[in-house]
Amino acid sequence: MTHSSLKELAYREQDGLEVALLWDPRSNDVCVDVSDQRDDSFLRIPVAGLFALEAFHHPYAYARAAESSGDRLAQTASAE
Repeated sequence: MTHSSLKELAYREQDGLEVALLWDPRSNDVCVDVSDQRDDSFLRIPVAGLFALEAFHHPYAYARAAESSGDRLAQTASAE
């Protein structure tokens, strides 16, 4: 997923935390980018399209699931 091909579908910012829901129309991949200005950290979380909006609202729950699976979240995954 290259940054230049990504389309921003949703964005929110609060208390130095920026969250963007991004879609790549060429591959149909979806991800959530989280940028924390407080500690200058960045996280990109690939998610299945079915869970895109839920991951946008709860990115850290999905980040833990993605870390444990090592890949795109399966359609049977659930956030805590």
